[in-house]
Amino acid sequence: MKVFKFGGASVKDAAAVKNIAVILKQYPDDLVVVISAMGKTTNGLERVLNAYISGDKFRALSELNNIRDYHFAIMRELLLDESHAVFSELENVFNGLKKRLEAPPTGSYNHEYDQLVSLGEIISTIIVSNYLNFAGVPNTWTDARQFLKTDGNFREGRVDWDISDRLIRETFDFRNAHLYVTQGFIGSTVNNLTTTLGREGSDYTAAILAYILSAESVTVWKDVPGVLNADPKWFDDTIRLERISYLDAIELTYYGTSVIHPKTIQPLRNKGIRLYVKSFLHPSDPGTVIGEDDYEKLIPSFIFKMDQVLIHVHPVDFSFIAEDNLEKIFRCFAGYGLKINLMQNSAISFDVCVNNDPSRIPDVLADLQKEFRVSSSTGLELITIRYYDDATISRVLINKELLLTQRTRKTIQMVVRDLG
Repeated sequence: MKVFKFGGASVKDAAAVKNIAVILKQYPDDLVVVISAMGKTTNGLERVLNAYISGDKFRALSELNNIRDYHFAIMRELLLDESHAVFSELENVFNGLKKRLEAPPTGSYNHEYDQLVSLGEIISTIIVSNYLNFAGVPNTWTDARQFLKTDGNFREGRVDWDISDRLIRETFDFRNAHLYVTQGFIGSTVNNLTTTLGREGSDYTAAILAYILSAESVTVWKDVPGVLNADPKWFDDTIRLERISYLDAIELTYYGTSVIHPKTIQPLRNKGIRLYVKSFLHPSDPGTVIGEDDYEKLIPSFIFKMDQVLIHVHPVDFSFIAEDNLEKIFRCFAGYGLKINLMQNSAISFDVCVNNDPSRIPDVLADLQKEFRVSSSTGLELITIRYYDDATISRVLINKELLLTQRTRKTIQMVVRDLG
């Protein structure tokens, strides 16, 4: 049994969905296929949510109608006749969303996020599953919210492994189906409130399923030829990494490589399940394999995080940044769910680099200012190089002001300001 994961780019339009059918027909294995929301649907639903939370019902409904039209156009291009049951099924989903937008929010931003934005995956899998059946790839659609259980930490749900283990084994028995289609990114509490696993969490869903079902392998299908040593947006001469160890994959995902979700590797490593990253545009190409490989070093890999904020924290009385102060600072960041990308402290200061998250940073700064002197710098970049050398460092610092550096034997991180 194998687990496949197809991301948003692989289902962004009708041609992409048809390509999935072509790929799946090449694999007679028992399969669980995890699918993300189509294209940029998650971004669109986030705009719907933000308009809804701000009270702009007109803009929320307008954004939602754009999302509806996008998906219905894909269904028509897939040659699904409008009398097909999928049209009324999705109309019911969108009508339910519209009804929700008519009423005021009933929970926190994070709670509302998970109830609304999660539907992108439900919509995409309904379309893909119906098309695959139409195209001669019989499959069973399953709702991840019925078998993947988490706590109530909305937007960052923590998996309840015991309950999920039992439900997943019951759901995917392969006695009456050879191929299952389900959603990435989403789950639910034991009280059936929808939760999500963190942005881009579909890879993690695939890893959870593979771990519990003891899959032979996981394949993540991307629009790139495998794991590259840099993002093609920033480097012209990227190189595909043929093989990566679990350890290096964990390091690269921790520092922010966008190809694999950070939580994906550990469940696979625990059972020795190989992870393949392959191109859905060229499915016969080898891609990258991640497993228990051993080597001295790799070619340098570059990770760029843009739109970073550097937060400077100082005790008001110039006392030391000691354990009690660090405890307060970490508790603040954890309480607001603001992830730290880099941190560094001196005797009387503590610097933290984070993504520019407007829904969290103002609250974090306000809370810290109750006990510390706090300032921040915005519009920065965080550059990480795994297996660095002097030449690679010099290459990325052209026209950059270096604000903060942190290095280990294999990895260097630099917070910089672009001098244009």
